[in-house]
Amino acid sequence: MDTLRGHEIADDEDDFGPADDAAIETPPLVGADERRMQVRAYNYWASLLGDRSLPSIEDLVPQDLEDFGPFSVLLDFSTGLENPAIVYLGTALREECEIEGQIQYINDVPARSLLSRLTDHYLQIIANAAPIGFEAGFVNQRGAEILYRGILMPFSSDDETIDFVFGVINWKEAASQAVTAEIDREVEAALLSSPAAPPVAPIWADGPAVEDFDTLDLGGMESPDEDAPLADWLALARDSAEQARTSEARSHAALYRAIGLSYDFALVTIARPDEYAELLENSGLKVQARAPMTAVVKLVFGSSYDKTRITEYATALDHARANGIALGSFGDYLANYDGGLKALVRDERAQRRTDSPAKPDRQQTARAAMKAAAALDPFAVATDGDGLAVVIARREKDGSLAIVGALPEGSEIGQRAIIAAAG
Repeated sequence: MDTLRGHEIADDEDDFGPADDAAIETPPLVGADERRMQVRAYNYWASLLGDRSLPSIEDLVPQDLEDFGPFSVLLDFSTGLENPAIVYLGTALREECEIEGQIQYINDVPARSLLSRLTDHYLQIIANAAPIGFEAGFVNQRGAEILYRGILMPFSSDDETIDFVFGVINWKEAASQAVTAEIDREVEAALLSSPAAPPVAPIWADGPAVEDFDTLDLGGMESPDEDAPLADWLALARDSAEQARTSEARSHAALYRAIGLSYDFALVTIARPDEYAELLENSGLKVQARAPMTAVVKLVFGSSYDKTRITEYATALDHARANGIALGSFGDYLANYDGGLKALVRDERAQRRTDSPAKPDRQQTARAAMKAAAALDPFAVATDGDGLAVVIARREKDGSLAIVGALPEGSEIGQRAIIAAAG
C-alpha cells in the first residue's frame, strides 16, 4: 500500500501505487500544501515508533498538534470493530462537517460529510497494520464538490493490537462546472492565438512517466557464481532495486526482477549465516523472528524505503520461501502470477489469516470476567485528587449495583471516560 502517494486504496492497485477507486472518479491532484500535511502527519507517526511495532496511544495528544490536530479524528476500537468510538474530533473537521454537540461513534457520523469519507477506510488499517493514504472527490452535504487527501495511521495500547486509528484529512472545494468551462474556453482561445510549439510531455507529480518500459536496460545483471561472496549477491540485488526505483517507466518487469534477486539473496543467506550476520551488523539491522524477510528487503531496498512496500516485498519473499521457489525463478513467478505482486501479497495474507488460530474475543472475555468477578469494597477503590474514579458496576439479582472493577488512577482511558460522562 502506498502510504503517501494518494489515491484511494483498492485490491487491484498497481504495484507502485494505488489505482483509482472504481466507485469514485479520481479528481485532479490536491494541492502541494494538502500533500505536505499528510507527509508531516506520517513523519510524526513514524517519529513515535522507536523500537515498537506500532506507536503507543499514550504518546498521542491530538489537541496539542497545532499543525494538523484541527484536521484530525481519533478512533477507539476497544468497544469493538464494527462501531468504534470517536474520542477526538478536530475543530476544522468538525466545522466542515457541520457537526454540533457530541458525536460518540462511527455510526453517528453524518452521511455525505467529509468525516464519513475518512472513516470509510478504517478497516483497511486493521487489515494491513500500516498507514493508509488516499485521495478522491465527492459531493458533500451542502452540494459542493470537495477534493480531499487523507491518511489513517494505526496506534496501539500494547504494541500488538491496533486498537486506535488516527486520521488526518485536508480538502478544498472544486470550482463549479461553469467556472471550469469558462477557464477551458479561455485557455483554448489563448492556444489558438499563440505560435505553434512542439508538444511537451506532461510532468507527473507522482505518477508514471511516458517512456516505454522496453527502453529500460536490464543487461549485465546475470546471477553471480555459486561460490561468489554473499556481498556480490546483495550488490546485484541492490543494483536491480535501484534501477526499478529510478526507472521512469516504473515497470513491473524491473520491480519483479529486483524482488526476484532479493529472494535469491535471501536463499544464499540461509547457506551463509556468518556472512549474513556480518552484513546485518554493518548495516545496523536485526532479524525479527516473526518477519525474517524484512531484514533482507531493507538490505536490498534500504532501511528508509517506504515501510508499507518493505512489508509487501517481505510478504512476497515469505510466500516464495514457503512454496519452495527455486533460485533464479521468483521474478518470472511474480510476472506470471494472476494479478501480479498485489494479488500474491493479498492471497498470502489471506492464507495466514486462515492458518492462524482464531483469537479469543477480547470484549466477550472481559465481559465474562466482570460478570463473574467478586464485588469490591467501595472504600478500597482508588480515586484521583478530585475524588473521582472510573469503575465497572454490575447489577445484582436484588437490583443493587456492585463495583466489580476499576480503571487505574490517572489512566488515559479513564480520563476520556470522565470527559464523555460529563458531556
